[in-house]
Amino acid sequence: MVELSTQTKEQGFLKVFQKVTRLISMVLDHQQVMDTIVRSLPELLDIDACTIRLFDTGTNTFVLGASHGLSLEYLSRQSIDTEETMEMIKSGYPVAKVDLDEDPTYSDRQAAVREGIKSVLTLPILFQDSIIGIMRLLTKSKRLFSAEEISFSMALAEQVGVAISNGRMFKEMVNQVDFMTEVQKISRLVNSTLDLDSVLDTIVQRVPLSMGTKGCTIRLLNSQTNQLELVASYGVSQSYLRRGKVENEKNITMVLSGEPVAVYDVSADNRILFKENMEEEGIKSLLAVPIKVGNDIIGVLRILSETHHSFTSSEVNFAVTVAEAGGAAIQNARVYQKINLLFNQIEENERFLSDILDCIRPELLVIDKNKHVVLANKISQQRLGLSESEILGMEYNDLCPAISDDEGLCPVERVLIEGRPATYEHQVELKDGIHWFERTASPMFDDKDNVEYVIEVIRDITTKRKLEKEQLERVKLQGVVDLAGTVAHEINTPLFAALGTAQILEGDITDEEMISDVEMIIRNLKSISKLTEKMTTMTGFERKDYVGEANIVEFK
Repeated sequence: MVELSTQTKEQGFLKVFQKVTRLISMVLDHQQVMDTIVRSLPELLDIDACTIRLFDTGTNTFVLGASHGLSLEYLSRQSIDTEETMEMIKSGYPVAKVDLDEDPTYSDRQAAVREGIKSVLTLPILFQDSIIGIMRLLTKSKRLFSAEEISFSMALAEQVGVAISNGRMFKEMVNQVDFMTEVQKISRLVNSTLDLDSVLDTIVQRVPLSMGTKGCTIRLLNSQTNQLELVASYGVSQSYLRRGKVENEKNITMVLSGEPVAVYDVSADNRILFKENMEEEGIKSLLAVPIKVGNDIIGVLRILSETHHSFTSSEVNFAVTVAEAGGAAIQNARVYQKINLLFNQIEENERFLSDILDCIRPELLVIDKNKHVVLANKISQQRLGLSESEILGMEYNDLCPAISDDEGLCPVERVLIEGRPATYEHQVELKDGIHWFERTASPMFDDKDNVEYVIEVIRDITTKRKLEKEQLERVKLQGVVDLAGTVAHEINTPLFAALGTAQILEGDITDEEMISDVEMIIRNLKSISKLTEKMTTMTGFERKDYVGEANIVEFK
């Protein structure tokens, strides 16, 4: 009877083993493998709940991979079991416990009471003698697991380990192919433009779509402040992005040292600082990788998952590769921005210089060493009646005719030959009359002290010449005025004496004829007196033609 019972139990185990093996073989994705197992085992083994946790080498802890039959509160507790139990599990031994709700030494007794858990069987999941996770079978009624059940569960856990490993390898292979294709697409997209914003937006949008995650952010180091600045984001809210500075987060400091960081549970990982903000945003896991240009780290790429996710090596490699390709594209876009800014500054400086040159009153020409015009300001264009495009490139002699031999070389030619500034004045007959021009040429030297350009300034000095002529006339006038005053003064002394004498004689003479002569003398002397008075008060004079070629002067 006992043998029959044992045989029946073994047959039952075999059926369960076959069914689980068949379920496992039908699924290739390791996440689906785990989900299938935790949903199927409670019914097959007559238990209430099942969990699978995977070993995270980064934190040296077991993180939840799949569960069924348990509340989120119970699954979110900090510890899994006692340290003694976990050490035994890590050594490859199964551990069975009963009456958890009554055991005062069990650290999670209150959590077990609230959940109604009474018995648990914890099994190591091994693959090639290495522990890759644990499987826990839980019951809400007291359950004493027999040696046969424990052995069977261990065998089942080994199959789970094989299934998870195979699923991981298959998914890795598929991911590697998919990621390779996606890397090519992203590289092509980010390298198809030199617009920095387009490069950044392409990366943060394509990466989450490729990895099936919630969102992505890019922060770049400011070279001046050495602080990370958010430059692009996708899939996350503005309130989350404004949560504060991230430089003090341990995961960020690790990434800035060149190390990728994968966090399975952000709510329980000490490498995360803003846990509450991530919980509000619905972020469960994240992957952070450095953005590099060569050996220099210029920023951080963070990939955010809204489900607990154990990032595989292919996913990490994909993120690292995208970050490197993005780093090169970002650097190219930055260089292009700087070049554009430099060109804009040059254009602005050219416009500024052109405005200044156009405001200069004299004509200005710049001539190269081959005597071609390379610059002409607006005053030159207006006088010549030509547009700038017509003037540029013209032979200098076509704009400014050569000076005759008896006048010597023109100043531009003298500068090209002698390498010294030169000035020349000449007159030109224009529509409104004769104009005088002053041409001043100055050299511009290359790095070998050879004349490369000549700057010629042409000033219309007609007004200046007229002013000089008027000044000369005023000098002459002043000389005449001064002379007239001197002459008048010299004449007045004997004139007044002669006039006085004549007036005395007029009273003493009785001869009518002599009286008439004296009166005539007096009249003439008075005329001379009036003339000298004019000469002392004169301000100008006017020449008038007289007999023959003689001239007379009329005082003003």
